[in-house]
Amino acid sequence: MTTTLSKRLCLTAMLTLGAIVYTTSALAETNRLVIESGDSAQSRQQASMEKEQWNDTRSLRNKVNKRVEKEWDKTDVAFDAQDNCQKSTNVNAYWEPNTLRCLDRRTGRQIQ
Repeated sequence: MTTTLSKRLCLTAMLTLGAIVYTTSALAETNRLVIESGDSAQSRQQASMEKEQWNDTRSLRNKVNKRVEKEWDKTDVAFDAQDNCQKSTNVNAYWEPNTLRCLDRRTGRQIQ
């Protein structure tokens, strides 16, 4: 009986020791923290180049935006004109989709 008890104690001690060694080896040492700002000469130069290109294309962006705004206004006015033409009491009035005008069927002239 003493041999079995000593074997059990030995086995328990070995398992405990193995678990402790395994646990301590699995833990990482985390007593240092490194923070990089990401601010390097290369990133500053790239940011400077992007800003320069952004500034160079400003006039082109403004032209494109003005063109889009003009097209939007033109479409908006045409939509209102079509709506007014269709609501007109003039039975000879019809909407011409190609020219975006309200025309008179008899004369072909634009109706005001």
